Amino acid sequence: MRFKLLCAVIIVLALYSVSYAADFANGPADSITMPPGNRVSQTLLAGDKLVTFRSWLDIPYVKNPVEPEYQRLNIYVPEEYFHGESINGYTAKTAPILMPNGVGGYMPGKQFIPANDSRHGTPNVALYALSKGYVVISPAIRGRTLANGKAPALIVDYKAAVRWVRHNKDMLPAGDTEKIISDGLSAGGALSSLLGATGNAPEYEPYLQAVGAEDERDDIFASVVYCPITNLENADMPYEWVFNGVNTYYMGPAREMDDNMKAASDALKAAFPAYLNSLNLKGYTLDAEGNGTFRDFVEGLYIASAQGAIDRGEYVTGLDWLTVEDGKVTGMDLHKYAVWATRMKAAPAFDSLNNGSFENNEFGDKHFTEYSYTHSTAEGAPIADAEVIRLMNPMNFIGVKGVDTAKYWRIRHGAKDRDTSLAIPAILALKLRDAGFEADIAAPWNVPHDGNYDLPELFEWLDGICKK
Repeated sequence: MRFKLLCAVIIVLALYSVSYAADFANGPADSITMPPGNRVSQTLLAGDKLVTFRSWLDIPYVKNPVEPEYQRLNIYVPEEYFHGESINGYTAKTAPILMPNGVGGYMPGKQFIPANDSRHGTPNVALYALSKGYVVISPAIRGRTLANGKAPALIVDYKAAVRWVRHNKDMLPAGDTEKIISDGLSAGGALSSLLGATGNAPEYEPYLQAVGAEDERDDIFASVVYCPITNLENADMPYEWVFNGVNTYYMGPAREMDDNMKAASDALKAAFPAYLNSLNLKGYTLDAEGNGTFRDFVEGLYIASAQGAIDRGEYVTGLDWLTVEDGKVTGMDLHKYAVWATRMKAAPAFDSLNNGSFENNEFGDKHFTEYSYTHSTAEGAPIADAEVIRLMNPMNFIGVKGVDTAKYWRIRHGAKDRDTSLAIPAILALKLRDAGFEADIAAPWNVPHDGNYDLPELFEWLDGICKK
């Protein structure tokens, strides 16, 4: 069977490798042009399915790029749409547009290229999406290691790419610009959260105008969010709510936290309930000891994850943080969970006392919390501009008048992920639900800090919302 498929690949490539007949319908709309020489056609094997698609590569999406190598995007369109055919119930006019970002560690992200993912042994999200009839438009995005990549550059670029897509909707060969979906993991998950939460927020307009973004809407239909390193100015507190008392950390070789770090852990854990309660989440609070209905919600995500694993026949016994009776998970101990998962980051986890974290670098080598600023061990380290900090946090825009937040959200944070606390995506999901949006959140069993590992389930969910 596989030999026949490979033979078919060779035949299809022979037919399409020099065939570029279908161009964008009406040519470029204005000053941003589509380089015709960048069109290519390709066929790849996605599982047992041949996927043929046309690509337009390295198209600038702003008129005044400050990092031209990054402020570009790629477009991928299934071949069937050029022949009036449908895929998975979608046509050229109704195909959703997936816009994945490749950002990690708040560093620059290159465009996604459809391929088979060696890490997961499956098609990557771009190739899988094409196999399901989605159009894929993937922008490269500036990040913290570039001269012009500090906050809020990432979200400015993501928004600019969405605006470009909408501005050029009449000349795109396929894709429904009212069904734009973001996707990202880690800092890219934070970026996907930001894009989904801040649609058309006026605060970003000066930054968008500076790079020559189109005068268009930048709201989207849905956000796919994996393990988001987000809500940065508040993320140190819930990290210690979980990991306080676990003093060995594994950012590289195992090390022990010093006295300053331990004091920070105690202080930040103690501060978390007040922050959580200040959010006024409906039905979710914590007492001064860090117990309450919000803790029940977070523990419930872990319990549901473990129960799902048991129901699938996976081995989960022998874990002292879980209580299992007759095949049913009836409780858990959050502190023992932290010992099992292990601590990755010293306290404070994000706004490092020595001003040396990735997130400090994202803000221009500056602190972004009052605690770390006042307890800094980096002499003279400044604190970032309050408005820039605000622009990097999706929590500040959900439910705000004049902001068009995405209606649909799928949030995943692995049950063995210790890059941030599960409390962070939990807070995001509850805030979204309170504002009337649909937020599907889960903590997949035994999954570390990762994303796009569950593509069949992801696209079943996406089809469910896109075909309503």
